[in-house]
Amino acid sequence: MAASVDSLDTGRPPAPHKGPVPWVAMYHSVGDCSDDPYRITVTPERLDRQLAWLRRRGLRGVSVAELLAARARGEARGLVGLTFDDGYADFVTEALPLLRRYDCRATLFVLPGRLGGDNAWDPLGPRKPLLTADGIRHAAAEGVEVGSHGLTHVDLTRADNLTLRAEVGESRALLTELTGAWVDGFCYPYGTVDARAVEAVREAGYTYACAIDPGPLTGPHALPRVHVGQNDTAMRLHLKHRLHRLRRRPVEGL
Repeated sequence: MAASVDSLDTGRPPAPHKGPVPWVAMYHSVGDCSDDPYRITVTPERLDRQLAWLRRRGLRGVSVAELLAARARGEARGLVGLTFDDGYADFVTEALPLLRRYDCRATLFVLPGRLGGDNAWDPLGPRKPLLTADGIRHAAAEGVEVGSHGLTHVDLTRADNLTLRAEVGESRALLTELTGAWVDGFCYPYGTVDARAVEAVREAGYTYACAIDPGPLTGPHALPRVHVGQNDTAMRLHLKHRLHRLRRRPVEGL
């Protein structure tokens, strides 16, 4: 999908737009959440209800590339970004059918250095399988924007310069080769970000990058996101959406 968004192909940030920072939801795994110490999983039933809530509110989930391109044109009203981190295999089996049901699109951030592996970086959690190369290509063929989550899921703020360049630049090259599409988006592992990581992502040619709450670094290469989990009922989603609009102020370049 990223390659089809003409306004992002230049590698330049979207044009400034008045209004608060766009609302981007952050998901991870979709499946059994009975053993979930990091609160990264929502059940398919909960995701179904959450996407139904978007529809009732007159909102539609889209990829981050689509959201930013629409925002630059002044046409982002009613759109929210949907992101899924880590590239869990259950995205294809559980999340993708629900996205299709509600006519939503999303951005999937994957780890090309761990294709077909598991979430070994989570010492407390159960092992969850990650997508293979074929699984990622399948998601891309279904209209999902594929972005980089780095090569292996390391904290970039603690990485040396060689590791930082590899995690940011090599992951983009591998995904471009794997999908045959331009890779516009990056997602900082663990949501941790500093000025050095932001500059590395910008220099690698990404159009945008997602964090969690980057504070003063907020901008096209450090977009804040809202965690959405199993406990987020319709009321909690309403509050998160409303508080985001109240708290987020316009930022240069967004």
